[in-house]
Amino acid sequence: MGSPPQTNIVRVDGRRSTLMTIQKIGNASTLDIITAIKKLLPSVKTTLPPDLQIRLLADQSVFVRGAISGVLREALIAACLTAAMILLFLGSWRSTLIIAISIPLSILTSIICLSALGETINIMTLGGLALAVGILVDDATVTIENIHGFLSKGKETEEAILLGAEQIAVPALVSTLSICIVFVPMFLLTGVARYLFVPMAEAVVFAMLASYLLSRTLVPTMAKYLLKAHAGEGSHAPSKNLLVRFQARFEHTFERIRTGYRGLLVSCVRHRRIFAGAFLAACVLSFGLYPWLGQDFFPSVDSGEFTLHLRAPTGMRIEETAALCDRVEAEIRSEVPPSEFSGIIDNIGLPYSGINLSYSSSAPIGTEDADIMVALSAKHRPTAGYVHDLRLKLAHDFPGVTFYFLPADMVTQILNFGLPAPIDVQIIGNNLQANRQFADKLLERVKYVSGTTDLRIQQTFDQPKFHVDVDRTKAQEIGFSQREVASNLLITLSGSSQTSPTFWLDPKNNVSYQIATQTPQYRVQSLQDLENIPVTGAGNAPPSILASLASFSRNSELSVVSHYNVSPVIDIFGSVQGRDLGAVSKDISSILSTSQNELPRGSKIIVRGQIQTMKSSFLGLLAGLVFAIVLVYLLIVVNFQSWLDPFIILMALPATLAGIVWFLFVTGTTISVPALTGSIMCVGVATANSILVVSFAKEQLAAGHSVAEAAVQAGFARFRPVLMTALAMIIGMLPMAIGMGEGGEQNAPLGRAVIGGLLFATLSTLFFVPAVFSMVHSLRHRPAASEIQQ
Repeated sequence: MGSPPQTNIVRVDGRRSTLMTIQKIGNASTLDIITAIKKLLPSVKTTLPPDLQIRLLADQSVFVRGAISGVLREALIAACLTAAMILLFLGSWRSTLIIAISIPLSILTSIICLSALGETINIMTLGGLALAVGILVDDATVTIENIHGFLSKGKETEEAILLGAEQIAVPALVSTLSICIVFVPMFLLTGVARYLFVPMAEAVVFAMLASYLLSRTLVPTMAKYLLKAHAGEGSHAPSKNLLVRFQARFEHTFERIRTGYRGLLVSCVRHRRIFAGAFLAACVLSFGLYPWLGQDFFPSVDSGEFTLHLRAPTGMRIEETAALCDRVEAEIRSEVPPSEFSGIIDNIGLPYSGINLSYSSSAPIGTEDADIMVALSAKHRPTAGYVHDLRLKLAHDFPGVTFYFLPADMVTQILNFGLPAPIDVQIIGNNLQANRQFADKLLERVKYVSGTTDLRIQQTFDQPKFHVDVDRTKAQEIGFSQREVASNLLITLSGSSQTSPTFWLDPKNNVSYQIATQTPQYRVQSLQDLENIPVTGAGNAPPSILASLASFSRNSELSVVSHYNVSPVIDIFGSVQGRDLGAVSKDISSILSTSQNELPRGSKIIVRGQIQTMKSSFLGLLAGLVFAIVLVYLLIVVNFQSWLDPFIILMALPATLAGIVWFLFVTGTTISVPALTGSIMCVGVATANSILVVSFAKEQLAAGHSVAEAAVQAGFARFRPVLMTALAMIIGMLPMAIGMGEGGEQNAPLGRAVIGGLLFATLSTLFFVPAVFSMVHSLRHRPAASEIQQ
């Protein structure tokens, strides 16, 4: 009698240890849980032996805090850069102060609304606020710039404020709603994408609505008290302040650029048909780059650690697996420099209890399995490089051992939904032997797909076994039943821990320990020892040995039995390296299509994992992109009471989408869920700028100007606010696009998509939209269509 046979060994830096993992429920805060645990540890240590050490081996709060601080740093840098840009354009610290105050107030309002909905401060909500920093100043910027325009015409301060705020009240409202409404499709997403991006959408929408309300209330009020002296600024003597002189030179240069822009716009409007056709053709041709972008569900994140799983020959004892891990660790230490090596944890064999096994993402099947978790120091080379080199080296140095890398960072673990790999090809059917033969052939074909790695079949069919065939007639003659023979065999080899668990309560610490009654494993070392197992019964049958009642034969079988929705399943797991997931998925789908005819009767193939989730998320986001365009169009139709003018406004979108494709291509960024989210946001921002141009052109047209003159005047008058709002957004996205800080890679595609889209959208708004406006409205105002005042 004693403890059950050991099936799990944990070592930390080579020393035997006990590993305790703590999970949190879904709506709990990671930071709160870990902070509470750290506070509790000192009191726990006082109850333990002095020689017992307690160490925090893995702390997800480090990554979470780093990611949050990175997003906050991005938002702060974006706010500072945006304020500097506004100061440069307006040349007034008073105006800059008025506009900059709207940023923290809008963010604070959004946080209050998020808290009311039960959302937490996390990477996605903070990412939404960081995303909104660049556009939070749009409403205030347009308002202040419009007030400056009236002040420069000699209006009194209060009159200029009222006229400036009134003139752009409706266009600004429509622009703000255009940005907000594009996030409505986010709420129609399903799966993990919904939980990630709905909080981000809520953060942006609440901040934008707050920004608009502030631009209607607080901004005009502050302008009344801070912009009184503006009308007399032109009569002042030249300032000796270097910053003032620099701004004056900038203003002079900007006016020259603005004048040059007017000349270009006049040429575009005069040759509007040729220009519009060429511009639109260039946008369409840009989409030819789409196949070369590649597709990934989410960008990979370098968390500074990796997890290697090894699988030795099936049935290997745990002591031999531990010795194998020693040799593998030596290889890892020789590959990773000591200065970059932080620590290593071995989790060998099967975790104790079904709870630990169910929460494991490595899918171990026996004592031949082991997880080796390696943590790197803060300053280390890219983790992907070490993973690539170890894949090649370990496979060469340890033939017969299967190696594959598991997701180590929190983001990828979530995206895999508990699977040990992003690719899971399932062969489902009742004929396991035929399915296994088919799986072997399919695996060999998939191995030739470029970019696939760590391919393996999860279920092994070579678990060694002895088949004990009891001679029932002979056993009954002696006085044994089949049940009694089986019970003796079970108690001897497997113990009583499964059929009738027994526990011993330690009176010193009041902890219960499981004990088992069985023959020690060292006494069953050969087939003869197995044959000599004693058999006793409840009746008068004399004691006997197993060899006199049964015959033995060697065989092999499944080491683990897997089911999906009750049906038996065989899993082919795999990962991606050096290629995007979308391209690999396309090649695998082609192989599966050609292999369908070879499937055993009654079996089927299903692809799960990130591939399945990526396709459904992409479909939802692309549908959301189309839905967002339709919603924006209908919103503008209601405002303009016209079907034609909203169509002109949406003419900025082809260039926006082309700019996204070009910027992703140039930066080597694949299409992903964050990139598609940025594309949806670009639709709203690009539309908002076009609304300002078209609405002003309509006013000029109503004032009696020709169509061409109205188009040119709209572009010329709105050149500064359009450029300022676009630059504010682009500059605000720069820190995010660079991917600074922990987890910065996750939101970098979003920032890059927004920057690329806005760069091209701004050109489209300033050139293409006025040209299309003049071309469309000239059909209704032919006599004065080409009259442009120089």
